[in-house]
Amino acid sequence: MKIYPVILSGGAGTRLWPLSRAVLPKQLLPLVSDKTMLQETALRVADWPELMAPVVVCGNEHRFLVAEQMREIGVAPLGILLEPSGRNTAPAVAAAAHFLMRMDPQAVMLVLPADHVIENRDAFAAAVARAAAMVEEGALATFGIVPQGPETGYGYIHRAGAVDGSDGCYQVDRFVEKPNRATALEFLRDGGYYWNSGMFLFKAERYLAELTVFCPEIAAASEASVRLGYSDLDFCRLHEDSFNACPSDSIDYAVMERTEHAVVVPADIGWSDVGSWSALWDVQKHDAEGNSQRGDVYLDGVSNSLVRAESRIVAVVGVQDLIVVETPDAVLVVHKDHVQRVKQVVDHLKLNERTEHLHHTKVYRPWGHYEGIDAGDRFQVKRITVKPGEKLSLQMHHHRAEHWVVVSGTARVTCGESIKLLSENESTYIPIGMNHRLENPGKLPLHIIEVQSGSYLGEDDIVRFEDIYQRA
Repeated sequence: MKIYPVILSGGAGTRLWPLSRAVLPKQLLPLVSDKTMLQETALRVADWPELMAPVVVCGNEHRFLVAEQMREIGVAPLGILLEPSGRNTAPAVAAAAHFLMRMDPQAVMLVLPADHVIENRDAFAAAVARAAAMVEEGALATFGIVPQGPETGYGYIHRAGAVDGSDGCYQVDRFVEKPNRATALEFLRDGGYYWNSGMFLFKAERYLAELTVFCPEIAAASEASVRLGYSDLDFCRLHEDSFNACPSDSIDYAVMERTEHAVVVPADIGWSDVGSWSALWDVQKHDAEGNSQRGDVYLDGVSNSLVRAESRIVAVVGVQDLIVVETPDAVLVVHKDHVQRVKQVVDHLKLNERTEHLHHTKVYRPWGHYEGIDAGDRFQVKRITVKPGEKLSLQMHHHRAEHWVVVSGTARVTCGESIKLLSENESTYIPIGMNHRLENPGKLPLHIIEVQSGSYLGEDDIVRFEDIYQRA
C-alpha cells in the first residue's frame, strides 16, 4: 500500500491575529518551534518508509512561500496544487485525489491539515497503521483524539460498535458540533466521544466514489479543475472556473457524516489544532510561573500567561492569565478565557476596510521581501531585500516615482534603455511611467531603501511587462 500525505495549507487562522494574517497565515509561521507549522507537518511524515512524497494544497497567494518553505527543509512535494479560491476541505481533497489517481490509481491519501501539533509521532504512526488495515477493506478512516478535558472548541465524534477483527477501531455513530461545557463534560464521562481531528486516511478512488454519490457537483467540478489545469513553474494550477464551481463544503459534511463506511481510529498522540492563543499556550514550554515567552520580553509578577514580542521590548507586570502579542503594527492584550473573541477584532478590521488583518509590515515576495518603514501624504518608505540571483519584474507605475539607495550588496538597475550597476551608498531615480527592474547579480542579499512619491502609492499600481515568476 502506497500512502500519499496530502497537506492542506489553506485558511487564514484569524484567531491567532495579529501574528496570523491573510497573506501570512498561521501554518506558514514558526509558532511552536523554529520551523513553521507547515514544515513541521511535512517533516512529521518525511521519514516513514511507507509514505510517499506529499502533495500540498494551498491558495495561489501563498504559493511561493509554500515552495520556499519546502525547499528549506529538503522536501520535494509530488505537487503543489493551487486553489483559485477557498472552497473548504471537500473540494481541496477531491482535487488532490484526482491528481493522485492520474499517477497511481491505487493511491491511499493521508489527509493532514498543515497547522496541527502532534507531539507523539510514534503513537501517530501506530494509529495510521491501524487505520490502513481498515482502509484496505474499503473503509474511510478518521482519527478521533482521545479527549484530555471538556473542550468546547472542538467538534466530537461518537463511536458505535467496534469493527470486527480490527485493532481498536470503531464504526462512526455520529459527528457532533462544538458543545457547551456541560455537554462536553457529559461526553468526557461517557468515554465514547473523541475530538474531531480533521485528519483522514482513505483510498483516493474510494473517497471520489462516495463523493460522487453524495456531492456529485464537487466530484465533477474538481475532476474538471485537474483535467483542465496546467503547470506553472513548480505549481499545478487548478482550472479556475471549474474549481470555483465546487460548492463549499467540508469532508465531514460532504462524505464522512453520510457514508456507511466511516470508521474512527482513537488516537492519543499529543494533538492540538492550535486554534487559539490559549491553545498555543497549552502546547508551549512554560517557566516556573507557567509563562510562555518569546522575543524581547520582561516579566515581573506574571503567571500563566503568553507574551510574545516581534519588534520591540514588551514589559508585563503583575498580571495573570493574559495573552500579550506585539507586532510592528498591532498589539493584542486578551484574557485567556476570551481568546475566541479575537476573531471579532479581525471582523472589525474588515468592516472598517483596514489592512492589519491582511498583511504585516514585512511582505514576502518570491524574490525576497519588503518592509514598510514610514508613510505619509504622497510618500512612502520601504526597506527592500532581494535574494542572491533573483530579480523583480520589469514594470512601470502610472502614479509614483521611486528613489533607490543601496545599503549593502550590488544592484543591477534597468531604467528605460539604461542598465547600470550600483554599489553600497549609491542611488538612482525612477521617474513616473518609466520601465524599470531591480536585480541582485551578487552572492549576498541586496538591501536597498526605496522612497516612493506620488499621488497614489498602492501596490496595485504595477504594470508588469516581464516576470520570471509568471505573475499577472
